Amino acid sequence: MTVISIDPDPRPVPVAGSPGGSIFRAALGAEFERLHPELRRRFGFSSADGIACLGTGRMEQVERGARLAAPFLRVAARRNILFPEHGRDVPFTIANYAYRDGYGRETVTFVRTFQFVRPRRFDATMVASPRAGTVVDYLGTHQHLAVDLRLGVSKRGGLVVSSAAQRVSGWVGAPVLPELLAGRAELHEWFDEAEGRFRIRVRVVNPVLGLVAGYRGWFRAEYPRVGAEGVPGHVRPVRESFRR
Repeated sequence: MTVISIDPDPRPVPVAGSPGGSIFRAALGAEFERLHPELRRRFGFSSADGIACLGTGRMEQVERGARLAAPFLRVAARRNILFPEHGRDVPFTIANYAYRDGYGRETVTFVRTFQFVRPRRFDATMVASPRAGTVVDYLGTHQHLAVDLRLGVSKRGGLVVSSAAQRVSGWVGAPVLPELLAGRAELHEWFDEAEGRFRIRVRVVNPVLGLVAGYRGWFRAEYPRVGAEGVPGHVRPVRESFRR
């Protein structure tokens, strides 16, 4: 049995996202229709649809940047936020489930597993944002960091994501992290019609350290039904936070 704790908040919590609506469709608006049909399928479902998107593939390259970033990555790995390993041709899976969290927010899991000798996970849960063109990304098992993600669509119908403001979630009045402490992420995911699979490229950089981490590769997706048992406990965070 998985127990999920919720940070107490004495104020009424608004429910983000319309019932049954995809958070990505809501964020992109009319731009959502410019996505490749396979990306519209992948990012167009919600908790009302009773399906998941499970991807299996390989990361052709997993990068680790400056040595100075290694201590941070080792600590972050304890909470499934990045990791210090690197390599080539690494088996990879991603699990996307949509559900309503303890605050009533429409939520999508992004649980990425990299099969090194010691498997590593990079976990996130994304929720709708009141800011047009963005979603809020909570990182790790305990949602310690809340990151605004700006969404866009590339010329080939891919999804382009860039990180903006970052906060330590759960702190009342938590300030935006200074630029020198933040890791700026850039993601591009698109569908390769010739190979019949999704391709993805991610880089995380810091203004002082330069490259912190990155990966690029491919995966194929399937869309199983979510049964009466609901969303598996192992893909949900241990603690849920409400960004203040």
